[in-house]
Amino acid sequence: QVQLVESGGGLVQAGGSLRLSCAASGRYAMGWLRQASVKEREFVAAFSLSGVSRYYADSVKGRFTASRDNAKNTVYLQMNSLKPEDTAVYYCAARKAGTYSDPRAYDYWGQGTQVTVSS
Repeated sequence: QVQLVESGGGLVQAGGSLRLSCAASGRYAMGWLRQASVKEREFVAAFSLSGVSRYYADSVKGRFTASRDNAKNTVYLQMNSLKPEDTAVYYCAARKAGTYSDPRAYDYWGQGTQVTVSS
């Protein structure tokens, strides 16, 4: 059973920063996705299956950074220069295969953490 436990969400003003963490029960191909109200879940950032490469959605490129600590089986999402449109529930997820940017490729999901950016 794959377990993913997220932490680090909260309320921040526009231009501020937050760091999300996701502790996994093992080592997997991980991604960060988000879902704003009345919108579909969307890709934010992900690691390749090998864990070497990182990918970002255009909307967060240059502002968000995904990193990982393999010794702790933990991935992070550092979010800087936050905008109100970044407001969403953020999920970490693990996939066995498939396209990193497709939410349907992810097999396991964390519980989600709310990020709210005020203007």
